[in-house]
Amino acid sequence: MRTGTVNLPLHGGRAPRWLFNHMKNLSGEILSFLVSEYGPDEVLDRLSDPFWFQAFGCVLGFDWHSSGVTTTVCGAVKEAVRGREDDFGIFVAGGKGGTSRKTPSEIEAAGERMGIDFSHLVYNSKIVAKVDSTALQDDYQLYHHCFLFTRKGRKWSVIQQGMNGFNRMARRYHWSSSEIEDFVCEPHKAICCDSKGSIMNLVAADSAAARDTITGISHQKPRLLLNDLKKIRKYQETKYNMPRRHTINLSDVEMRRLEKIFISTYEEKPKDFEKLISLKGIGPKTVRSLALISELIYGEKYSIKDPVRFSFAHGGKDGIPYPVDRETYTASVDILHRALKESRIGRTDKVRAIKRLSHFYR
Repeated sequence: MRTGTVNLPLHGGRAPRWLFNHMKNLSGEILSFLVSEYGPDEVLDRLSDPFWFQAFGCVLGFDWHSSGVTTTVCGAVKEAVRGREDDFGIFVAGGKGGTSRKTPSEIEAAGERMGIDFSHLVYNSKIVAKVDSTALQDDYQLYHHCFLFTRKGRKWSVIQQGMNGFNRMARRYHWSSSEIEDFVCEPHKAICCDSKGSIMNLVAADSAAARDTITGISHQKPRLLLNDLKKIRKYQETKYNMPRRHTINLSDVEMRRLEKIFISTYEEKPKDFEKLISLKGIGPKTVRSLALISELIYGEKYSIKDPVRFSFAHGGKDGIPYPVDRETYTASVDILHRALKESRIGRTDKVRAIKRLSHFYR
């Protein structure tokens, strides 16, 4: 199963109520068919695939080349499933803005309803958000987090999105529990966007040594860490020949706050990088400061490669960055086409949806 990210233009506003209601009803019909044919596990796999998700949004009638497709499609799916979790076999938690922060409580409420301890799902939701905001620092601030999971909590998917206020773009992150072996090492299986840049990528395989070093550094006495940061700051202030890869300015880092956090890491002594970033108070600036110490003091570099490997839905028409995967492309469209034909929506709506799907296919 391919999971990853998609870059989309950042558009404001909301979907009209009539369109949202239409999307909710149509998504419910399509998902109902898919559940009956393939089961809830397959539905989560499909939604976690950014290519299938894009086609799904197109079929539902939303402008596919927009950041709003993420929040609106997820919202429509959540409303379609609400109250019918037993029929669909899945729960949907979270959403946009303040609703995203309700994800843990909504997962716990589902657990109480099922009589199952879903604390592991609460952790998974939190660590996924922490990874894409703290371990993968690509200048996209998360504002949407949708967590989907099966009734027994054995399988889950995440669709979350961040915004970049400078380039006016949104980036969508897809996660699937199907093939994740490590939350902090290459968790995204297929990354899709239109551009690349130099970022701090601590979830890259090439950053393994840096992750271990950063974890080890966090065990040191706070005084030693602050002394190292002061040395680096002095180099920056005197315009020392700092590598261009380091975009953080330590003058923006509040040393007193860092000291409190370093005291916490010193006392906790997290066993690995995942446990480190899961600690309360550990955010982007703390991790970036530790990454600077790792490279400039201990010589362990982190990856600056943007984890983007694919562009658009199923490949580029010119073969860049990779040829069109015709088999996957056709399979995605065929499944949606069949779902539409078997759905119980009116003939007019059905024809319009199939036409939109045909346009997407071209």
